[in-house]
Amino acid sequence: MTLNLADLPPTLLTEVSACREQVARLHAELPRWGLVVWTAGNVSQRVSVPGGEDLFVIKPSGVSYDELRPENMVVCDLYGNKLADTASRGLSPSSDTAAHAYVYRHMPHVGGVVHTHSPYATAWAARGEAIPCCLTMMADEFGGDVPVGPLALIGDDSIGRGIVATLRDSRSPAVLMQNHGPFTVGTDARAAVKAAAMVEEVARTVHLARQQGPIIPLPQDKIDALYARYQNVYGQ
Repeated sequence: MTLNLADLPPTLLTEVSACREQVARLHAELPRWGLVVWTAGNVSQRVSVPGGEDLFVIKPSGVSYDELRPENMVVCDLYGNKLADTASRGLSPSSDTAAHAYVYRHMPHVGGVVHTHSPYATAWAARGEAIPCCLTMMADEFGGDVPVGPLALIGDDSIGRGIVATLRDSRSPAVLMQNHGPFTVGTDARAAVKAAAMVEEVARTVHLARQQGPIIPLPQDKIDALYARYQNVYGQ
C-alpha cells in the first residue's frame, strides 16, 4: 500500500518539511563547487521516526538545479518507495534512490548521502584507483585512503551494497565507485555535501602532485594521530 505524506503525524510533517528545505538548499552547493553538471548528482537526508521506520528526502529525477524547490523534494521510505504527496505529484525520486535507501537501511548512523560525478574524483574512479593518503587534510577528513568500491550498475540496490561493503570497515566518508563516481555519507546531508567537496579537492590536489613526481604517503601513526585530533578536538 502506498503511504501518503498527509497521513503522517503533524510533528513528523514538520520534520519532513524542514528536511525538504535543507536538502533543497544543499543541492545548490553541488554546482557551486563544480561537483555536478546538468541534472546529475543528488543529495538525500534521513528523517528519523521514533518508534517507526525512518524516511528520507531526496532530489527528484531529471529536474534542473535552478528549478529545485523544497516542495518538489521527494519523500521515500527506506526501501525507496515514494510517499504520495500533492506537492511532488508527477515527480519520480532520483535514479540513485535504491542506493541511498540501501545505505540508510544498513548504516543506521548515516543521516545523509550524496552522489556526484565531480571530474577529478570520477577520474580516479575510472581507473579503479584509491586516492592515497598523502596530505594532512586527507588524514583529518578521511582517516586514510579514499577507497574504491566495486563496479555496480544502476537500477537496483547493487550500488548501495557496494557502498556499504566498502565503507563498513573504513573511516572514510567517501567511496569512489569504480567506473562511476564518488558517493559520500555523513551524520546529516550537510556533512555528506562537505565530504563530496573535500573528496574532489583532494582528488585534484593529489592528481596535480603526481604530475610533478612521486607522492609521499603519510605514515599510519601520523594518519591516526591527525584523524583523532581533527575528529575529537578540532573545532569542539
